Amino acid sequence: MPGPTPNVDGGDLPSDDSPPDGDSSDGVRIDMISGARMEGLTGMEKIRLILDGVRDGNIVILEEGLSPDEESKLIEVTMTEISPDDFTGIEIETYPKAETSDQSFLDKLMGRKSAQKLTVIGPANRIETLHKDENLISTLVSRK
Repeated sequence: MPGPTPNVDGGDLPSDDSPPDGDSSDGVRIDMISGARMEGLTGMEKIRLILDGVRDGNIVILEEGLSPDEESKLIEVTMTEISPDDFTGIEIETYPKAETSDQSFLDKLMGRKSAQKLTVIGPANRIETLHKDENLISTLVSRK
């Protein structure tokens, strides 16, 4: 009988020896997604990637934040999927916080993005922001 096939294509599938999604009883799974991975995706593909991870109980950290439109759509889609027994929603924090007042008129006109970095998204029933300022996001993550 052949053994497990290793994941050699560099895809997003976990290795055969990792616990199945949502079954990490000894810790919290954190998915850190690079800007390069998100770059080729459409807005809805990004939202699905994020929500699928969060619905499995994972914390998702994006190297580069979502655009304001994508973030609004993420919240909109999340609201339609909330179910008291299954999915309680998301918590989302971005560092540094995007300040539209810091963006010049020319930047807005030319479509230049703000310097938004590091977005943390997790299940609302497992993640609690304890402190946030311009230099630090402190979060408490429960196992369930």
